[in-house]
Amino acid sequence: MSAADDVLGGIWAVIATVFVYRTSYDGSATAALSRMAATLLSFFLCLIYLLVLPVDAVGMAAMIGLSGLAAALLGRSQDAVTASITTAIVLGVASLSPHNVWQQPILRLVDTALGTAVGLGTAWIALRLTAAEARRA
Repeated sequence: MSAADDVLGGIWAVIATVFVYRTSYDGSATAALSRMAATLLSFFLCLIYLLVLPVDAVGMAAMIGLSGLAAALLGRSQDAVTASITTAIVLGVASLSPHNVWQQPILRLVDTALGTAVGLGTAWIALRLTAAEARRA
């Protein structure tokens, strides 16, 4: 991994955290499920693609469309945009760094899982602090 991969991983984890954090724990849990479902779908599609084919503009466009379509066909149409965006990022980064491109879906899955966990943890802590403050008032 390069320093650029580390920076991208950090940014991707922060994006997942922001995506997941809501004003209620239930809202955060629902957002976490959505984020992880979209990321897992993109992970599997991108990994298969990158193990078989090189990244090019036509393949990238097809995979972005396929990600959205697959989410809808799996009954998760609410995750279609997130799956497509995740696929665009994974394949875009893979096109910039042509060595070991198959690692990109794995790295982004790990980054998303970490960011999602931070978002859920933050929501849980905020809920506890808010409840404690309300009891004191």
